[in-house]
Amino acid sequence: MHDPPLKSAKMSSMPESKSLYTRLGGYDAIAAVSENLVGRLMADQRLGRFWAHRGEDGLKRELQLLINFLCNVTGGPMVYTGRDMKTSHKGMRIDEQDWTAFVGHLNATLDHFSLTGENREAVVSFVESTKGDIVEA
Repeated sequence: MHDPPLKSAKMSSMPESKSLYTRLGGYDAIAAVSENLVGRLMADQRLGRFWAHRGEDGLKRELQLLINFLCNVTGGPMVYTGRDMKTSHKGMRIDEQDWTAFVGHLNATLDHFSLTGENREAVVSFVESTKGDIVEA
């Protein structure tokens, strides 16, 4: 059985010993956040180009890889079999404006799920740590 979806109001009072995966609400919460974020990114006029002309199966596979990656890096039981961030994004010509737009959508998604406090800081900090492997131009 999966953990309940994101419940931010009580998250910051949870013991530090729990993994970020557990504090965020587990698989179902991370999957919901991932789906919300990717939907926003795909609908964005600037960022939508990264998903243009992609088949439905490829899009579903990419979303599942993202979910697995996020579950894995937050301490969950998922195995991530995809490539590292640098390899995955090489040649996409992601620039500073793309990154800024992405971060805006990330924050909108975190707001949508009412994620606040230490858990939000941990998520944003982790995402920011990947910037050097993603932004090329």
